Formats: sequence, structure tokens, C-alpha cells
Amino acid sequence: MELILKYFPDISEKQKEQFAALYGLYQDWNAKINVISRKDIGNLYERHVLHSLGIAKLIRFRPGTSVMDMGTGGGFPGIPLAILFPECRFHLIDGTGKKVHVAEEVAQAIGLKNATFRHARGEEEKGVFNFVVSRAVMPLPDLIKIIRKNISKKQSGNSLPNGIICLKGGEVDHEIQPFRHIAMATDLKDYFEEPFFETKKAIYVPL
Repeated sequence: MELILKYFPDISEKQKEQFAALYGLYQDWNAKINVISRKDIGNLYERHVLHSLGIAKLIRFRPGTSVMDMGTGGGFPGIPLAILFPECRFHLIDGTGKKVHVAEEVAQAIGLKNATFRHARGEEEKGVFNFVVSRAVMPLPDLIKIIRKNISKKQSGNSLPNGIICLKGGEVDHEIQPFRHIAMATDLKDYFEEPFFETKKAIYVPL
């Protein structure tokens, strides 16, 4: 939890409570349904919560922005972002029903009012949003093929035009290649000093 305050010191008391509650909730759920690697649960704040919030270093979503989290798993990056941006609307989808169930239960337990959930594959989701976010679900070109239909033509007044923001690790040049003239890759190590972020990037592609 100290990690979150280190990089986001201006969050409200309610947000602090919501972030603080995540560890116990995910620990309990992980004992029943493996949504996070068992050996990784101790690193929840660094490798899952803070990593998700890396997107907030790229863009501060304006109030009223709509965001779809494609392949959310147990709720990342959608739940941390929904806590950080309470005046934005988040729609979290995943093809694995039990993971969606965990994300929904966690959100309910912390009183998250700005997130909706759906058990579905990306191809089945017809809603339109200002942004799609995801965390290493599949190669970027494949992901863009699926979610292009979900990006609203109506701009949201954000600092970046509507598009997709993906959290990726390691070598990503080959994935960005088809979009090299418009894609923007941001090194998270420029914002977070922990070694985990050394190879982590946030990739933005306007659509």
C-alpha cells in the first residue's frame, strides 16, 4: 500500500481504503480460484496494482471517459484504474467466467460504483468506448483487430485521442512495427524505480 502512496500521494481517504482492502480480498479469493500466481500474491501492489496504474502515468482520464478493460482476468488493470478515476466508467470483460466473478466480487466489496463486468470474448462485445486498456492479453496486432470496432468515433477531450493502451513487458518492437508511425511506447521505469518495471512499457495506439 505504501507503494501506491509513494507514486500517487494525492488520493482521497476513500481511495486509500479501497486500495488497502485489495490485498486481503485477493488473498482470500486466490485461495479458492487461482487468479494471480500463488507465489506472486505477496507482490500484489507492485506487480499488479501499481503496474495497472502505469497507464495513469501516460494519461489522466478526464471525468466522463469510458474505458473497456479487455481480458481483465481478476480485474487488472481495470479495478485499480476505476479506483483512481472514480468519475470515469470502466467495463471489464474476460473469457473466463470465474475470473470475472472474482473481479466483480472484489469491486462490490470495496464499493466500486463505476465498473461493470461481462463474461465474454472480445469479439462478442459490441459496446463503444473512448479507450481500451489491457495487460499482455495477446499480441498487439491481434488485439487491435478485435477491439477496433469498440473505439468510439466521438472524441472525449482527453490529452490523447481515443485508442488502445496496453501494458507489455520485454521486447515489443515487432508488435509495434505495423503501427510504428502512430504508436507511442512509454517506459514505466521512467516513473517507477522498482526493478520489476525495468522492462515494462505502456503502448498507446490511436484508433
